[in-house]
Amino acid sequence: MFSLISLIRSGQTLEAVIFVLTGCFVVFVCSPIHELSHAFVAFKLGDNTAKREGRLTFNPIKHIDPIGMIMILLFGIGYAKPVPVDMRNFKNPKQGMALVALAGPVSNLLMAWISCFITYAIAAVSQGSLVLQLIQIFFMFSTYINISLGVFNLLPIPPLDGSKILAAVLPDRVYYKYMMYERYVMIGLMILLFTGVLGGLISGLSSVMFKVVSIVPKLIFGDIV
Repeated sequence: MFSLISLIRSGQTLEAVIFVLTGCFVVFVCSPIHELSHAFVAFKLGDNTAKREGRLTFNPIKHIDPIGMIMILLFGIGYAKPVPVDMRNFKNPKQGMALVALAGPVSNLLMAWISCFITYAIAAVSQGSLVLQLIQIFFMFSTYINISLGVFNLLPIPPLDGSKILAAVLPDRVYYKYMMYERYVMIGLMILLFTGVLGGLISGLSSVMFKVVSIVPKLIFGDIV
């Protein structure tokens, strides 16, 4: 899994600069789309809480979380400000909440596919052009970061989206007991992230997902990346 620190340590200064630029793209474009997807699905299912609080927007200022932003810029994994959702407004609260939660990671995987397609398309026409090669690296990083964010958010760990999807299949009693330890689980999650323990799992799952999102680009352009 790419990170700013690993690129700097390996002497890949130019790639490190591109990684930061890609991180900014993710923070100011991809993360707002992730949160907007949550808000849009919630609105369509009958909950206008996010809309009332101004979160049904592409405006990144409404969605940025400072710590989550720094994590994305450094490690390619982070988070934005959670969208407020009142599941009581859904006809089927558990199913509705699961769909809202799923919308964010799905948007990341869709953006990863678009970035991957662009990466392969540029590789097919770059013909040694340095500028095009740098743009290709940019979109390759965008592919990997969006995949990592999608995979990361699907983990069934509170407060990640995966924990809300888990609520749709677990009995209420079991789920509420699980959520009682949300604060401690979150602290453990942060420790695992910063020590790199969780990085191996995310990297492995991301590699599998990359093979999936690159199927169509490879069929069209060939295995050139």
